[in-house]
Amino acid sequence: MKEQCIFAGFGGQGMLLIGKFLAEAGMETGRNVSWLPSYGPEMRGGTANCSVVVSDKPVASPLISVADTVLAMNLPSMLKFQSEVKPGGLLLINSSIIEEKSNRDDCDVVYVPCNHLAEKVGNPRGANVVFLGAYVAKKPDVISEEAIIEAMRVELGERKARFLEGNVKALKAGIEYVRENC
Repeated sequence: MKEQCIFAGFGGQGMLLIGKFLAEAGMETGRNVSWLPSYGPEMRGGTANCSVVVSDKPVASPLISVADTVLAMNLPSMLKFQSEVKPGGLLLINSSIIEEKSNRDDCDVVYVPCNHLAEKVGNPRGANVVFLGAYVAKKPDVISEEAIIEAMRVELGERKARFLEGNVKALKAGIEYVRENC
């Protein structure tokens, strides 16, 4: 098993963080992982994306030329990265922010109202974690809900432990949305 993902959005939307959650969860389950961030000099508000590879075998390179999955949190990210999803792959799009439809018809395109769902569970800053939940629901062979929750606990640590409960609610909202609608 080898899963290559691109998490993309504006700086401040938490795409690098959910990429770290996936990489941590992969390590916790005994897999080989890589996490490679990329962001513009402006950080918050600028472009921010990361590549994550989760594999049963050693990861030769963190660079991704063709992605199994792309999570696009905003329109510029969708326009830039949708072409990098391999045919038959998965393209997740935050439909709360992106009104435009993808031009891809050779892969699974799933529209998730991340911001709306995050607000609904009382965690308006958790849209990124809703997105991660959607990914977990679509890719249960890659990572489990339990592994992601443990990774969030580890990554948030004691200093940010107060955010764990809201993030678990957001994760579950994304999972439930995909299971009920996709």
